[in-house]
Amino acid sequence: MTTHRTELSAADVFARSLDLLLAKDIDGWVDLWAPDGIFEFPFALPGAPHRLVGREAVRAYIADYPDHIDLHGFEDLTVHRTEDPATIVAELRGTGRAVATGRPYDMPYIQVVTVHEGRITHFRDYWNGALAADAFDGEIPVGATRTGEAR
Repeated sequence: MTTHRTELSAADVFARSLDLLLAKDIDGWVDLWAPDGIFEFPFALPGAPHRLVGREAVRAYIADYPDHIDLHGFEDLTVHRTEDPATIVAELRGTGRAVATGRPYDMPYIQVVTVHEGRITHFRDYWNGALAADAFDGEIPVGATRTGEAR
C-alpha cells in the first residue's frame, strides 16, 4: 500500500498554527516548524530577541506563552498570497487577556510566513511591543529575559 503525502500550503500551515495557539498546544505549534526555522521580530523592544534560529530556540521562547497571554481568538484575518507560493502575508488581530493583570490583550499583527514541505522555515512577526506592554503594566513577560539572537 502506498501512501501519498499531501503537501500543505503556507495558508494551510498558518491556519493550523492559529488553531494550535488557541488550543494552547504549544508543542503542536512548535512541531509545525522546520528544525532550522527562523523566527524574526523586526520591531522587538530593547532587551527582547530580534531573531530566533532553530525549532528548539522557538520552543524555549514560546513555551510559557499560555501562562502569560490567554488568547481567545484571532479577528480581522486576511491572508495575502505572494508571487512565491511558499510565502503568505497575514493581517490579523489576536484578542484575549493578559493573565497577570487581567487586562485586555488586543494586538494587531502582520506576519510573513514561509513554508517548505509543510514546515515553517521563516516567520517574520510584526507587532507593537509598546501596546503589549500596556496590557502587562509595562513589562512583556514572553521572551523578556531572552535577548539578542537565540540559537
